[in-house]
Amino acid sequence: MFDQNINDMERSELSALRQRIGVVFQEFRLLPHLSTFDNVALPMRISGHAESEIKSNVNELLEWVGLGDYKNVLPLTLSGGQQQRVAIARAVIARPKLLLADEPTGNLDDNIGFRLMHLFEQLNRMGTTIVIATHNQTIMDKFGHARLVLDSGHLSVQGTSNWIEKNIEGVY
Repeated sequence: MFDQNINDMERSELSALRQRIGVVFQEFRLLPHLSTFDNVALPMRISGHAESEIKSNVNELLEWVGLGDYKNVLPLTLSGGQQQRVAIARAVIARPKLLLADEPTGNLDDNIGFRLMHLFEQLNRMGTTIVIATHNQTIMDKFGHARLVLDSGHLSVQGTSNWIEKNIEGVY
């Protein structure tokens, strides 16, 4: 995807590469001393975006994930599902080229889970590759994307995708 060997990269190059990857951790990893707004804004601030752009993008994304009224709240006062939405917003705010999501809908009700899956689909259409690890079959069954399924040490392909069939040779 990035056509680079990380073993040959300088530290500054690794930092730039990391900024192109978004990660949703299963245990959120929010900074407890930062507000919801500032947790989401962090990747944009690190990469040097203008504060006016940060404000606009963060406010829009917080509205989209249903947390517009919580932007000044600290993470520890939020429910688990709200914290998960903050973590997802932080991971996607900078429109990464690759998004790795570990149980992104694990603490959410199905309605919010479906909404976030639609956000992931929109990001994918804009060029972000999305890799989701989940146990939530209900939500995944509503989306027609091809899947790799690991069950008892056996990897199988579900759905239809020429890309997976071409690129998974030798993994079995």
